[in-house]
Amino acid sequence: MLELDLMDETQTLSEEAIKLVEKVLTSAGEQLGVKEGSEVSVTFVTNDAIQEINKTYRKKDMPTDVISFAMEEMGEGEIEIKDADLPTLLGDIIISVERTTEQAASYGHTFERELCFLAVHGFLHLLGYDHGTEEEEKEMFSIQETILQAFGLKREGHEHS
Repeated sequence: MLELDLMDETQTLSEEAIKLVEKVLTSAGEQLGVKEGSEVSVTFVTNDAIQEINKTYRKKDMPTDVISFAMEEMGEGEIEIKDADLPTLLGDIIISVERTTEQAASYGHTFERELCFLAVHGFLHLLGYDHGTEEEEKEMFSIQETILQAFGLKREGHEHS
């Protein structure tokens, strides 16, 4: 089971929305065989806050929808030393609630679907998935869809490109 730490810094999300993200990520962790007790934190923030993070860490001075910080990224030639008893810190997912609202409206689906989409998208990045090439993107998007559809969070209208 994933250890999830969800924080809504905007104080705007319903308890149901937060619980849903928790359920979807727990299910994603199970489907992807993530190690028991792996820790992930999800923080819901404002556009201003995510813009600040984006500027500081990615040198992009604009708001974005989701940013992931993976903890366990290994550089080439590094040897991983892990204590079997310590939890695996997968990393942090930061989601802009404002962007979630805007994107849900422009894609014509629910706020919940968009929120869960972004959480799963961020989660897959923590696990090393990427969408740099068309092939990687296909794989990542098909995993996202499978995870979301299990919760009836199907895509409506247009989807992310």
